[in-house]
Amino acid sequence: MAARSAPSCHLRLEWVYGYRGHQCRNNLYYTAAKEIVYFVAGVGVVYSPREHRQKFYRGHSDDIISLALHPERVLVATGQVGKEPYICVWDSYTVQTISILKDVHTHGIACLAFDLDGQRLVSVGLDSKNAVCVWDWKRGKMLSMAPGHTDRIFDISWDLYQPNKLVSCGVKHIKFWSLCGNALTPKRGVFGKTGDLQTILCLACARDELTYSGALNGDIYVWKGINLIRTIQGAHTAGIFSMNACEEGFATGGRDGCIRLWDLTFKPITVIDLRETDQGYKGLSVRSVCWRGDHILVGTQDSEIFEIVVHERNKPFLIMQGHCEGELWALAIHPTKPLAVTGSDDRSVRIWSLVDHALIARCNMEEPIRCAAVNVDGIHLALGMKDGSFTVLRVRDMTEVVHIKDRKEAIHELKYSPDGSYLAVGCNDSSVDIYGVAQRYKKFGECVGSLSFITHLDWSSDSRYLQTNDGNGKRLFYRMPGGKEMTNKEEIKGVHWASWTCVSGLEVNGIWPKYSDINDINSVDGNYIGQVLVSADDYGIVKLFRYPCLRKGAKFKKYIGHSAHVTNVRWSHDYQWVISIGGADHSVFQWKFIPERKLKDALHIAPQESLADSNSDESDSDLSDVPELDSEIEQETQLTYRRQVYKEDLPQLKEQYKEKQKSGTSKRRERPPGNSIRLHFVHGYRGYDCRSNLFYTQIGEIVYHVAAVGVIYNRQQNTQRFYLGHDDDILCLALHPLKDYVATGQVGRDPSVHIWDTETIKPLSVLKGYHQYGVCAVDFSADGKRLASVGIDDSHTIVLWDWKKGEKLSIARGSKDKIFVVKMNPYVPDKLITAGIKHMKFWRRAGGGLIGRKGYVGTLGKNDTMMCAVYGWTEEMAFSGTSTGDVCIWRDIFLVKTVKAHDGPVFSMHALEKGFVTGGKDGVVALWDDSFERCLKTYAIKRAALAPGSKGLLLEDNPSIRAISLGHGHILVGTKNGEILEVDKSGPVTLLVQGHMEGEVWGLATHPYLPICATVSDDKTLRIWDLSPSHCMLAVRKLKKGGRCCCFSPDGKALAVGLNDGSFLMANADTLEDLVSFHHRKDIISDIRFSPGSGKYLAVASHDSFIDIYNVMSSKRVGICKGATSYITHIDWDIRGKLLRVNTGAKEQLFFEAPRGKKQTIPSGEVEKIGWASWTSVLGLCCEGIWPVIGEVTDVTASCLTSDKTVLATGDDLGFVKLFRYPTKGKFGKFKKYVAHSTHVTNVRWTYDDSMLVTLGGTDMSLMVWTNEMEGYREKRPCDSEESDIDSEEDGGYDSDVTRENEISYTIRALSTNIRPMFGIKPHLQQKEPSIDERPPVSRAPPQPEKLQTNNVGKKKRPIEDLVLELVFGYRGRDCRNNVHYLNDGDDIIYHTASVGILHNVATGTQSFYQEHNDDILCLTVNQHPKFINIVATGQVGDSADMSATAPSIHIWDAMSKQTLSMLRCYHSKGVCSVSFSATGKLLLSVGLDPEHTITIWRWQEGAKIASRAGHNQRIFVAEFRPDSDSQFVSVGVKHVKFWTLAGRALLSKKGLLSTLEDARMQTMLAVAFGANNLTFTGTISGDVCVWKDHILCRIVARAHNGPVFAMYTTLRDGLIVTGGKERPSKEGGAVKLWDQELRRCRAFRLETGQVTDCVRSVCRGKGKILVGTRNAEIIEVGEKNAACNILVNGHVDGPIWGLATHPSRDFFLSAAEDGTVRLWDIADKKMLNKVNLGHAARTVCYSPEGDMVAIGMKNGEFIILLVSSLKIWGKKRDRRCAIHDIRFSPDSRFLAVGSSENSVDFYDLTLGPTLNRISYCKDIPSFVIQMDFSADSRHLQVSTGCYKRHVYEVPSGKHLMDQAAIDRITWATWTSILGDEVMGIWSRHAEKADVNCACVSHSGISLVTGDDFGMIKLFDFPCPEKFFICLEMCTYASLKDMDAEKTLHKLTALRNQNYTGGKKKNRTKPCMVKWC
Repeated sequence: MAARSAPSCHLRLEWVYGYRGHQCRNNLYYTAAKEIVYFVAGVGVVYSPREHRQKFYRGHSDDIISLALHPERVLVATGQVGKEPYICVWDSYTVQTISILKDVHTHGIACLAFDLDGQRLVSVGLDSKNAVCVWDWKRGKMLSMAPGHTDRIFDISWDLYQPNKLVSCGVKHIKFWSLCGNALTPKRGVFGKTGDLQTILCLACARDELTYSGALNGDIYVWKGINLIRTIQGAHTAGIFSMNACEEGFATGGRDGCIRLWDLTFKPITVIDLRETDQGYKGLSVRSVCWRGDHILVGTQDSEIFEIVVHERNKPFLIMQGHCEGELWALAIHPTKPLAVTGSDDRSVRIWSLVDHALIARCNMEEPIRCAAVNVDGIHLALGMKDGSFTVLRVRDMTEVVHIKDRKEAIHELKYSPDGSYLAVGCNDSSVDIYGVAQRYKKFGECVGSLSFITHLDWSSDSRYLQTNDGNGKRLFYRMPGGKEMTNKEEIKGVHWASWTCVSGLEVNGIWPKYSDINDINSVDGNYIGQVLVSADDYGIVKLFRYPCLRKGAKFKKYIGHSAHVTNVRWSHDYQWVISIGGADHSVFQWKFIPERKLKDALHIAPQESLADSNSDESDSDLSDVPELDSEIEQETQLTYRRQVYKEDLPQLKEQYKEKQKSGTSKRRERPPGNSIRLHFVHGYRGYDCRSNLFYTQIGEIVYHVAAVGVIYNRQQNTQRFYLGHDDDILCLALHPLKDYVATGQVGRDPSVHIWDTETIKPLSVLKGYHQYGVCAVDFSADGKRLASVGIDDSHTIVLWDWKKGEKLSIARGSKDKIFVVKMNPYVPDKLITAGIKHMKFWRRAGGGLIGRKGYVGTLGKNDTMMCAVYGWTEEMAFSGTSTGDVCIWRDIFLVKTVKAHDGPVFSMHALEKGFVTGGKDGVVALWDDSFERCLKTYAIKRAALAPGSKGLLLEDNPSIRAISLGHGHILVGTKNGEILEVDKSGPVTLLVQGHMEGEVWGLATHPYLPICATVSDDKTLRIWDLSPSHCMLAVRKLKKGGRCCCFSPDGKALAVGLNDGSFLMANADTLEDLVSFHHRKDIISDIRFSPGSGKYLAVASHDSFIDIYNVMSSKRVGICKGATSYITHIDWDIRGKLLRVNTGAKEQLFFEAPRGKKQTIPSGEVEKIGWASWTSVLGLCCEGIWPVIGEVTDVTASCLTSDKTVLATGDDLGFVKLFRYPTKGKFGKFKKYVAHSTHVTNVRWTYDDSMLVTLGGTDMSLMVWTNEMEGYREKRPCDSEESDIDSEEDGGYDSDVTRENEISYTIRALSTNIRPMFGIKPHLQQKEPSIDERPPVSRAPPQPEKLQTNNVGKKKRPIEDLVLELVFGYRGRDCRNNVHYLNDGDDIIYHTASVGILHNVATGTQSFYQEHNDDILCLTVNQHPKFINIVATGQVGDSADMSATAPSIHIWDAMSKQTLSMLRCYHSKGVCSVSFSATGKLLLSVGLDPEHTITIWRWQEGAKIASRAGHNQRIFVAEFRPDSDSQFVSVGVKHVKFWTLAGRALLSKKGLLSTLEDARMQTMLAVAFGANNLTFTGTISGDVCVWKDHILCRIVARAHNGPVFAMYTTLRDGLIVTGGKERPSKEGGAVKLWDQELRRCRAFRLETGQVTDCVRSVCRGKGKILVGTRNAEIIEVGEKNAACNILVNGHVDGPIWGLATHPSRDFFLSAAEDGTVRLWDIADKKMLNKVNLGHAARTVCYSPEGDMVAIGMKNGEFIILLVSSLKIWGKKRDRRCAIHDIRFSPDSRFLAVGSSENSVDFYDLTLGPTLNRISYCKDIPSFVIQMDFSADSRHLQVSTGCYKRHVYEVPSGKHLMDQAAIDRITWATWTSILGDEVMGIWSRHAEKADVNCACVSHSGISLVTGDDFGMIKLFDFPCPEKFFICLEMCTYASLKDMDAEKTLHKLTALRNQNYTGGKKKNRTKPCMVKWC
């Protein structure tokens, strides 16, 4: 019996011996109180050297491995290992948790660091990516996260002198991080030539961007910025593990055992070599050092802590010691003194004083020690070794007595006999040897009964017997000293054992869980006197049981602290202490034993808070002392809210099925019906499994819930209003303290809590993302700002929210068992209680976590199930109602007293001003005084007390009460039977609302000529309901069985009811008395129908698959319909009463003749011609369309046709009520759908006049009444329905530009591949053959000629130092929109191209650039709020969303200073295609290119993501905030427009509704603008503009443009709207139009561009000017008054730009692109001078040496020569079919060389005139030609080819020159080759995937610029023959792969640069030119 409860005594941790030095570093600090903080195992220790006292922090559940000290030195952060590791921030003074940070890292937390002001904490995980995470630790909120490195990170630190900068280091790397917004961006430290690339172990930051770091080889590396500037060599002779910065300077500690102190500039001050001091030893290794003033703390690898006083540095003081590496197994207790002995694999044996808490002796042995024992007289100490030997020492001086080795395997256990004469030694080879002590340990006997290794031994008190345990769990007995095995059970029974340390045996059965056969308990020790047993197991837990504990699964108290295995545990000799030792954590824990009598005094010492509990949940004995659960609660705990299909799954399911169904849906489908329905009244209240879900609002209305509906009931008018935002069962409801807002929680896969306003019925916030399956309890805080919610997942997660922001504040696991209620403390917002099955817990918030403490019951009671709880009149007092009818009164966490309140459970409880009210299963409401001393009054809920105004009837007296609320002079009561009653203070009871009780409701019938209906349910009642405005239950009758169907006779006098046992009855419809009943079937009667007309026949269908036909007059069965293969679901009569139509569960439709029941076959086409008296069938051609796309997952359960046969209403398994136009032929008809029921809608019926639709919810037990609204009526209010499952097949329109934009796939530069189809081995990987003619170092030969002819015209040769971006020609208009804006009142414009944001001054044409993006920018927007002037947001492409540097990102920056204000890394994989600021400018909206087209809202200044949701399954082009809102925005895209609301953290959307306008169809929407009064304008692909009011289409502005409307702009100051479209210029029309506020009148502007069609992609309006960006890459300013056009920016349009040529003497250059134009640009005037349309794509261009001719090579193989002066064609020729890749004039202007992709170079002699006949060509070119250069004397040509080979040919013969020596002597006129030894250095290490594309040497001949596939422009010295030459990298202004071709210009030199692109044609390239200087 005793083992039923846990022992009432207690252990308290008193001391921990040890310190974690191994595998950890920097984990030892002085706190502000001069205490020392460190950790060991799973415990944080605060040690006071002055008082020699330890305090413990025990909030962790596994090994702590990292520690950081807050800058104020009171708070400590510690991180642990584990599957779900967390960080605790705690107070070193009180050792209480302040904050818990969790749910981000996995595996463990390797490093931690606080920033300068202590507000933020950075952590590094042990996961594969070594994630770096920055926290706002007070709020428990993650601010930013990024992958840290591919290898281990050892240290991380904030730069204390620069805000938002961090440094991390680790295996072979150091990284410098900057934090901006939510983006952590790393830059790798550059080791360069200053030091070796090696592992960096620790670091410290200093002023002036200096960082000092300690390296593995003992050097200190000094960094400036990201570059290594110097090394301090030999600072230590081995790795530097720790570096500590303080006011005086820096301290470092290393593996060499030295501490070095350095001043602030890192000049050495002093060295302390610990190995040389008196306490030192060889191999001492320092892991942690802390320098404060004149004290230095040192932690070593071997678990010692030294304190050094600087002026006595050779006398370090040893504060703490412990065992070091290796496992710790041996533990023995001195028999007479307070001493403990331990021995470990570190080969040391140590003796500890339990009184002084100190190590008093230590001795090192030869072998690892595995066990120990002290003889009874305390003189001898025996040690068992791992090698099979044992040694005996004298305790006094640790000298050896004897050393014996009889065995080969480890000795695991040894013990002296109680009389001191024998020593038993147990070995791993399954034997026990017995030695005689007095005989100098001679062997006396051997016990060999075991088959496995020996684990435990115990002697009997008389030393005559020995019991053993072995690894198989066998317990054996031997006689001593001979060792004979005993088998006589009787003899064994009588033995009394001197000690009990065996883990198997009757007395200790209880230490094992009931159903486990594992051997994870390592050690036990019995305390006979205190009748307690202590155990140690593999999970780091020390447990206290009663002794003896005979039954498995005994109750216990558990204590945590050890991290992994606790290997041994023992009582001290006087039972004052328990000593436990940890295997892997090498620590010794000393626990103080507090017996029962002392416990009462100790209670007021706060129990140590911990995340795991002392009274464990896991105890599970048979004889549980918890009473039987009440039947109702038992039923409720059995309920599962899991669904087969959750509503959240529908979109994906639909997508899957759509794929399958693609073919069948080609028919044009009917429109949905014109009628709509509106929820009018709901009969029902959810009381059977919910509590406290019924309240009065501010104005006295009543709010409650049923099914998926929140109901607000006005009791004066008997009307209801509904909140319909939920889509599944609501399980809980809470009222805001101001009584105007309500929170409701629902069922779902990711269930949500909605907070909504009872006045407007609009959602204010939706909270989701942290619960599973459902939310079962919610509660508001007293200030109304916070909300607590509890989930029904397995651990009943508790979440605390800031509900307005929608932010999760804290989260914790609640309990394994169900939690019924959560209540927030009205006085302290950080505290709450939860109550549930065997559970009462008191929680307080700690950062991102909650810390719970179990209610302490003590002797007063037992752990009971709590059903309800409230707080009392102070923050300490709480009251809870139990399942046994008691009320428990708690102070703090202690139970103070219990009061008997009800018979049966107390389900509800409510606190009043001066007292309480309770309600229970006994149906009694009790009023109490404020301390539950007296019950002031009770009210019994009885039928007799019902007041006359009641809206129904009570089914039974004293119904179980589930909810109580007070207000307005009444008590409001909700019952389990679904009734809501109002109790007057004087006693009468009014019934307000009621519904069916628990059980499914299926039967429904409407009366043939009255507004009433009948229902019958599994709750065994038949009810009649009034549907007229009185809305009440008219009559009820109890049945002997539940029923499934009912039907009125045609005259309305009789009512037939089918029951579940196969019988049916007919009752009088008025009195409900029986008329007649039959019982012919065994299974459920599923449908019952009177024949039409006189109602002569009654058809009765059953689940037995038969239909019986009865003659009503004669009461006889006249026919049976046979032939159905499955149960019958629906039956209908024809008008004549001669034919029955039948549906079965196998989805067959059958026909039978009445009355005989003969089966008929009717062709499907004929069925609809027959007149049916009713239509409830769900099968057949006429209603084929009602089956949803996912018909395999869900059933349509019911249908009903209006009497005019136009509208078919259906109900299905997912809770949808849908209306279809009848007949719905063809699959997947269009419909209107309504959500209110939660799961199955079991039945739907129209009333006799079609004015109302009545629907039944199966499991939600509700009867819903909907009013039918005819077509014309609905203008008054919008219906909330969606159109259809499958988007309309009608095409959304077509336009080539839209299609191209929709299909474009952006390549990411990080994943760049070669632009050209190159093959072969890259130059830097080729083996070079040494030439025969290698010259000797000193040579008399003439000097080598210059490599390159230079134009040193009086210039000194100075290398180019740097390139700075000066000018960019180009604008990205091709596939972007709304990306040109005015700034500064129209003085400047801002736009983007490639990866640069450009600020362009309109007057001067000067440009400045934002260059922080590392890939293409796709969208740009400007913040309009005056507080954020000139703030721009730009979004770029990127690859997968892993938050690393290549992830897509949004930059928010200041256009004037180009300062990045925030950077948001986002989860939009592929890229960000639209951005928009909100009205206040604080929020930013972004849309992704990922498959879901995710929409995300950011608070950009903090970098916080507020909300995110999949936007649409097709491309979204634009999403914009309403200009007056921070919560509403609109998204438009392919066949889609959606109106969104941000509610808290949730995004709610409504599709645009078209049904109001005849023939409106959903088109592809391209642009959006806004008007006053919630008007929205969307531009379509057809040129129309749609005008929306809220989300309903109210008119269409037809043909606003002749082509797609790509851009719209709302002017904020006057509301005028600008639209831009695609049009041919005409007299009246124009591509840009300015409209009034309502889009009724407009004025058109023509763009004088000379294009055939103008296609506008961006519009913006400033003061009197309109700014236009076109698809042709022009930016044009149009004057509003005079319509004059001024072109500000030009650029190439389509396709890559390949050709680039600079004028030989002027600052002009030419570009040639695949858009078929050659353009001439003026650098000085910053503009385009001219362009020539060639009609074909151009690939290359070149000036003649005099600058008078231009040669152009085309993609089709043709080449053209133009005269510069007249732009006339001088000559053209086409000798090749493939693209010309390079074209060159010889320096003497005689020859023209043309290189093509046909592996050829052709020579033409220009002196022969414009006939251009080829004179010769080069042979044997191995691949396509890339670049060509002539020699200075025009006699040679060098050719670079596509196989990475360079060839030299003679001109004009075309002969291949092979002689390397001759080649080396050539002087070249130009150098554009990327191949050749002279430029080997331009190929980088990272060129596996991507190539260098182009190069050009400057005219001075000493600088070289290259361009590559990564978009890099690099500057090298020329020549650069060494591999991997160091270069200057320019900003990556665009991936040259994507943008394909950038133009590069250089002022000193004109560099030619061409980029080549290959790959997909779809990947249309983005031309733009960039000029650098």
